[in-house]
Amino acid sequence: MAEIMPLLLFVVAIFILLIGYPVAISLAGTGLLFAGVGYMFDLFDPVFLQAVPNRIFGIMNNETLIAVPLFVFMGVMLEKSKIAEELLDTMSLLFGPLRGGLGISVCLVGMLLAASTGIVGATVVTMGLLSLPTMIRRGYDPKVATGVICASGTLGQIIPPSIVLVLLGDVISSAYQQAQLDMGIYSPESVTVGDLFLGALVPGLLLVVAYVLYLIYKAVASPESVPAIPEEERGQVNDLGMRVLKVLLPPLMLVVLVLGSILGGLATPTEAASVGAIGAIVLSLLRRSLSWQVMMEVMRSTTQVSSMVFMILVGAAVFSLVFRGYGGDDLVRDFLHDMPGGEIGAMIIVMLVMFFLGFFLDFIEITFVVVPIVAPILLMMGIDPIWLGIMFAINLQTSFLTPPFGFALFYLRGVAPDTISTGTIYKGVIPFIIIQLLMLGVLAFFPALATWLPHAVYG
Repeated sequence: MAEIMPLLLFVVAIFILLIGYPVAISLAGTGLLFAGVGYMFDLFDPVFLQAVPNRIFGIMNNETLIAVPLFVFMGVMLEKSKIAEELLDTMSLLFGPLRGGLGISVCLVGMLLAASTGIVGATVVTMGLLSLPTMIRRGYDPKVATGVICASGTLGQIIPPSIVLVLLGDVISSAYQQAQLDMGIYSPESVTVGDLFLGALVPGLLLVVAYVLYLIYKAVASPESVPAIPEEERGQVNDLGMRVLKVLLPPLMLVVLVLGSILGGLATPTEAASVGAIGAIVLSLLRRSLSWQVMMEVMRSTTQVSSMVFMILVGAAVFSLVFRGYGGDDLVRDFLHDMPGGEIGAMIIVMLVMFFLGFFLDFIEITFVVVPIVAPILLMMGIDPIWLGIMFAINLQTSFLTPPFGFALFYLRGVAPDTISTGTIYKGVIPFIIIQLLMLGVLAFFPALATWLPHAVYG
């Protein structure tokens, strides 16, 4: 009976999540329920639960996690200041004369919003509201239009400063230190969020390039599906270059300030996030879009998202302690070690499990529940922690796009007009899912794409 308890615990937790109960309560409640049942039948040692206060205190004292509410604040403030709207209008004027130009504009703006906000839901909804009606009106194939919006929106998962990378960086760092201690290394090396930020830069930019190349291919192979904007509809702009500079420069400067301070070693992610939050306020003031009502909305959204993240952290801490108390980590370790193909076979299994879990669970649950279980085992096999973190991030990004439960699809479905069917959205993302999977394959064969830059900068 004791051998199946870890698996049963995991299955019951997934089932309760699918019913619709809040994530934090589902994780903590399932863990405590199984701890109580195990204690009654002498299957679980309650001493494991004595570590819960220490785990919560560790979360409260974790300086890296303070970056989460600050980055959320920065993203929400930029969303409310209408910067995305200006960026889309300006980039459409710039690329509109080209076939596929409107789609390329959406890709590039999605990249800039990803680097500015790091929030997938906000990006997909904003792009869906602003660009989807325009693309349909200009004669774009609805499948291409919806696909490029969903794919561009998920770039916030991988392009820094991404909240996913902040959370993954903290979890991977703990897992790496644990793996080294288990191997008898008592002066362990560490992995930072800055390492993951640097590691994600090249794969993230390559994804953007791949999206743009696909749109260029569509423009050549099927020009009627991605028409250019007629000259008479583009309107007259006397000084397009100055307008592009005026609209692009402020968010680019903010991104450079935030990322540059982290990557240059001038600031920690938390300090850089505070710079980003202040910078977002300054940009809103310069655009005269900041009011007391806007500030209240931003603060409310930031509090809601941050509270959700930290409550899930607490719930995941309880769940993982009970899972470990039943010997779940030993069960997973034995299973992965027994896989044919060694570390390659184990990595493939873990990636497949995370991919399918991404249909049902948000990236936060997967990061806090699944990664701490599997990452130490994979790292003990000799896998590079930076490469592992970036592979996890791109995998989670792919699951955001995959029908029938991809979160990005739900976000777009919520704001798309009734004339666009759910099936159209599903078909539209298929080419971009293939691009994502190809990127995972390329990164698997060429790990240096993720590891070269961090090692070159930090040594």
